[in-house]
Amino acid sequence: MVTIIESYVVTPKEETPKGDFFLSEIDQICRWSPTPSIYIYNNNSNLNVNELLQRMRDSLSEILVHYYPLCGRLNWIQGGRLKLDCNAKGAILLQAESTKSMAEYGDFSPNDDNIKELVPKVDYSQPIEELPLFLAQVTKFHGGNAIAIGIAISHPLSDGVSAFNFINSWAKLTRGDSLDPDELPFLDRTVFTTSRLPRSRRFDHQEFKPPPLILGRTDNIEERKKKTKFALLKLTAEQVQKLKQKANIDNSSESEEKPYSRFEAIGAYMWQCACKAHGLDKDQPTRARTVVDVRNKVNPPLSKNYFGNVLARTVTTTCYAGEITSKPLSYGAQKIREAVKMGSNEEYIRSQLEFVAQLETMDIIRTKYKEKEENRRADVPFYGNPNIMLNSWVSMPMYEVDFGLGKPDYFGPGAVYPLDFGIIAPSPHTDGSIDIFMNFQMADMQNFINIFWDNL
Repeated sequence: MVTIIESYVVTPKEETPKGDFFLSEIDQICRWSPTPSIYIYNNNSNLNVNELLQRMRDSLSEILVHYYPLCGRLNWIQGGRLKLDCNAKGAILLQAESTKSMAEYGDFSPNDDNIKELVPKVDYSQPIEELPLFLAQVTKFHGGNAIAIGIAISHPLSDGVSAFNFINSWAKLTRGDSLDPDELPFLDRTVFTTSRLPRSRRFDHQEFKPPPLILGRTDNIEERKKKTKFALLKLTAEQVQKLKQKANIDNSSESEEKPYSRFEAIGAYMWQCACKAHGLDKDQPTRARTVVDVRNKVNPPLSKNYFGNVLARTVTTTCYAGEITSKPLSYGAQKIREAVKMGSNEEYIRSQLEFVAQLETMDIIRTKYKEKEENRRADVPFYGNPNIMLNSWVSMPMYEVDFGLGKPDYFGPGAVYPLDFGIIAPSPHTDGSIDIFMNFQMADMQNFINIFWDNL
């Protein structure tokens, strides 16, 4: 059991700009509920919790001067769109204690309801304009010095890169360092204003269209109802290399294309395993979805410290499960590569933004992970079985977050999402090994795990 000892509202230590803050069309398509995550520290330092909390409060107040949008509040406007009001209402920092030791939490799988105790709770009964956009909870485990830091950050304000930039900067200030000028956030999102969009769309945006259904069905209501489960799959550097080699067997030495990447090879393998684990018919249409960080894909390139969402959605062409499972791994890897290449095209990115700008309502494309009943509606996007979502966090600096406790011993998601969704991420080791955070339908999860390891 976790008890909240103290709750602090943290506001910027200096005056910050007030009023409306522009949200781009990419920001608008993100689910509006916060993204939860957990950092675990064994804490071998001499820093006690009270001292840590004071430092975190002071440094959060300081960093929010630069990241002042996180102190504001969202509002609903016409068409299910969001408006950000920079009103300096503040972020939330919680101090908590657990009656359990760190060992009693096991592998920190978000399947376990106890893990939810370590992540800040958001009270969705309140109107959206009252909900904080950044929350952090520092929980001391029973016995020893181990600490959990749970984070919940508003998705419309931040993608993964932006979130890690913010958290790393906050941690740097907490441990007593100062920020260099090139570490400050770039907040101008007008590069994505509709005035810069083309006059007419030039692409058929399949990423926003309904994905394939299970053969013989007219909707995906039954698939939405199925519970999903989380698993952490750890690949050694040797296993990663083996998958890359397997995917590149068919790559001719005369081919001008570069070898398949870790994401392409591992993603294709996960797609194979998913089709097999679900026992999909060989004629079952299936697609893999992903997102592309387009910071370096637009002209001129965005600052590496751009704070916001810069993720273009993309999806493979429709394949058949029999093709994914029987053809060489290079087949699925090539399909993923083609999708990423499409999502990296600046004309495609601009066209995608225009597509979103012309929508009368965002509800037909915005996935709502938190609203369980709405997830069962036929008009809300669902990208699970017979399809799969794949994200790459390989370049994310999640294990650099040092609040003065050293680097985290574990990082992971704080929630299970209701669809088949795999995140390919770096492990805490620096030897090239990979961690896969996998959500999969509970009924087929063990089958997926068995196939994953048996075929590797």
